[in-house]
Amino acid sequence: MNFTFDTVPNIIFETGAAARLGEIVKPRMKRPFVVTDKGVVGAGLIDGALKGLEKAGLDYALFDGVEADPPAKVVKGAVETARAHKADGVIGFGGGSSMDTAKVIAILINSSQTLEEIYGIDHAKGERVPLALLPTTAGTGSEVTNIAVITTEDDQKMGVLGPQLYADLAVLDASLTLSKPRHVTSATGIDAMVHAIEAYTTKHKKNPVSDALAAKALKLLSANIQRACDAPDDVEAREAMLLGALLAGQAFANAPCAAVHAMAYPLGVHFHVPHGLANSLMLAPVLRFNIPEAAPLYAELGDVIGANDTGDFTTRAEAFVAKMTEICAATGVKSRLSDVGVSHNVLPKLAEDAVKVERLMKNNPRDVAYDDALALYTEVL
Repeated sequence: MNFTFDTVPNIIFETGAAARLGEIVKPRMKRPFVVTDKGVVGAGLIDGALKGLEKAGLDYALFDGVEADPPAKVVKGAVETARAHKADGVIGFGGGSSMDTAKVIAILINSSQTLEEIYGIDHAKGERVPLALLPTTAGTGSEVTNIAVITTEDDQKMGVLGPQLYADLAVLDASLTLSKPRHVTSATGIDAMVHAIEAYTTKHKKNPVSDALAAKALKLLSANIQRACDAPDDVEAREAMLLGALLAGQAFANAPCAAVHAMAYPLGVHFHVPHGLANSLMLAPVLRFNIPEAAPLYAELGDVIGANDTGDFTTRAEAFVAKMTEICAATGVKSRLSDVGVSHNVLPKLAEDAVKVERLMKNNPRDVAYDDALALYTEVL
């Protein structure tokens, strides 16, 4: 059996670590460019980290203009701001959008390449500046992945993939995730569970290490998401969710995602549905669709989440899908496309865009044609 597995070289998992950010990153950078969004700043989540940078004597610049599904125009503007600061390192602080933006900035600061030239797999050339990532949600796993997803100027989702996108350091501080609203906790937690499920069942690059990480991630996430939703200040539940998201991120960075993500992307582009919520909406229909090809693996995951059924693979796989649907519903997450403003007449466009996401669709256990995609969207309208 031959496989490769890559991940970030350094991980600090410590509740309260953000306050020590200055001493943590000082060996790597003196003029950090801190990338976040206005919501994180407004909530005061970054205050302790910035004080830590000041205490360490680091001359930082703060960019809080990150937007959801990072638009190319915003990313390009941030790169210019980082260059003007003469940044020698980048810190991504926030959700997946902030961390993805930070990754691209770290690559482009000292590069002659344009953003458009680095879209795709291994198109970025040269080395990036030092990069540290701190997630404030337990969901995307972006702190340990080698991909950034950017929304192009013609409203397409494009990935930048390559070894340079692995950060030097991931700092996971569960205190940053406390008191997140229920809808954020549920959507980001389900996003992480999708990462684990798709990594475990991917058609390409599935391997024993990613399997072990994905299974452990799904166990942690499925067992704690309800608790984190019901008791947002429960540190133990938040730590479990953050660890689960981290492990799922390591898994899908090596065993890539598939149709759930491919079908979620157009919802983000056309209706600005948050990524985690979009994944949640498409999870159950895609799982049911995949059963003819993925039943044995879904049966194994059913054991992981306590689906507690016996019988043949198909019966156990159906029990797994039913249990996952139950877990998601218990969080109160929206379950219909109509709940997020999607109407019947746009479904053909969504299906057309989804099947074009070849990078992800090719990993799905079962091939998804246009008619299949249209039927899946229709199922949850």
